[in-house]
Amino acid sequence: MAAEVFPRRTVIGQRQFEQLRELLRGLTPTNLFYTAKYDDARAPSKIARLHDYYDGFPFTTKDELVADQAANPPYGTNFTYPLERYTRCHQTSGTSGRPLYWLDTPESWDVMLRNWQIVLRAAGVVQGDTVFFAFSFGPFLGFWLAFEAALQMGCRSLPGGGLSSAARVRAILDHGATVLCCTPTYALHLAEVAAKEGIDLSASRVRTILVAGEPGGSVPAVRERIASLWPGALVCDHHGMTETGPVTFECPVRPGVLHVMESSFFPEIIDPITAAQLGAGDTGELVLTTLSRSGSPLLRYRTGDLVKTALDGICECGRGDLALEGGILGRVDDMVVVRGVNVYPSALEQILRARGDVAEYQVRVVTREALTELELTVEPSTTAAIDATVLAAELESALQIALSLRVPVTIVPTGSLPRFEMKAKRWLRES
Repeated sequence: MAAEVFPRRTVIGQRQFEQLRELLRGLTPTNLFYTAKYDDARAPSKIARLHDYYDGFPFTTKDELVADQAANPPYGTNFTYPLERYTRCHQTSGTSGRPLYWLDTPESWDVMLRNWQIVLRAAGVVQGDTVFFAFSFGPFLGFWLAFEAALQMGCRSLPGGGLSSAARVRAILDHGATVLCCTPTYALHLAEVAAKEGIDLSASRVRTILVAGEPGGSVPAVRERIASLWPGALVCDHHGMTETGPVTFECPVRPGVLHVMESSFFPEIIDPITAAQLGAGDTGELVLTTLSRSGSPLLRYRTGDLVKTALDGICECGRGDLALEGGILGRVDDMVVVRGVNVYPSALEQILRARGDVAEYQVRVVTREALTELELTVEPSTTAAIDATVLAAELESALQIALSLRVPVTIVPTGSLPRFEMKAKRWLRES
């Protein structure tokens, strides 16, 4: 095996290093974010081997990007070309306090479209398929990329925005959709709605359910549950981010294993605490360098995603790209993923404390049959000049706007919730 494995990995590494040096040469002096971040001692000319990159270039964090855009609104300084070259703008969900805007040139958009087609083909999608996208088309990057990539492949692509869940189920059957794209949670929810509406999903022609947005797509129990509710459907996972574009696709031979598209990314796995490099078979934080998105690049970006790498070797599918066992295992921080939306405790805290009429609150993270939801209990301050019904409605509206989630709010009398002398324990997990 060794004679087969190492040449493939060596070729990938050599190609990535060449792409990396080309990327670095193009950043200075036009990309002000990285020109300021990397001083002369870390100049691209100093990079003679990958270890020089590890040693000389610090990590990029989301907090840095958010701070840069706050200081240089609206887009920050992480763009390599004149602003008029950028034709696309998308944004993150903003659950860490404020959304990140991300600009793309036509060239970088085309690269990501090709990557999305890799995702689709690995899931068995072919020309002539009818693909239903069961989500509202907002400012998030993945929706638009997936839709356009499927169009380019010759698929009949059906947008599901602006429809109720019941209407989406009917549309899937009426149009004879063969592929469904959504979050794992929503695939389960659509099946639940179908049962309530008396719709028999055995009549569905859906043979592939392509999921993303939360870890459930690589969790065996969730996959099995979705497949049982959608008879005859194969569940396929992948993942990506607005900042990076699509990153992985599911191995067509080993369910629950994701391959990093190393033609576009240089991946590292680090210890989330010490930042030390980890080896094959270890579990750690995924760090990515975007090799082909030069217009708004990321160098050594700490994704916050926990992954476990497979042992070095050529995969059973014949690919040498880095394999992640079990997909995305979770988050390094205390983020909660609800219906595909990343919810940070700090973001919810910001929303509540900004009002001034909330004395205390408690969040229950409830998981039932692999579905995760938030339930919020709020205690108003004694000076709040608003009745409970109005307060609950306004908070639900604010959370919907900020998080794109419906979070039910219950108002309780003053003094009902516990106080804390030390670190507060407001987030309670139930199953």
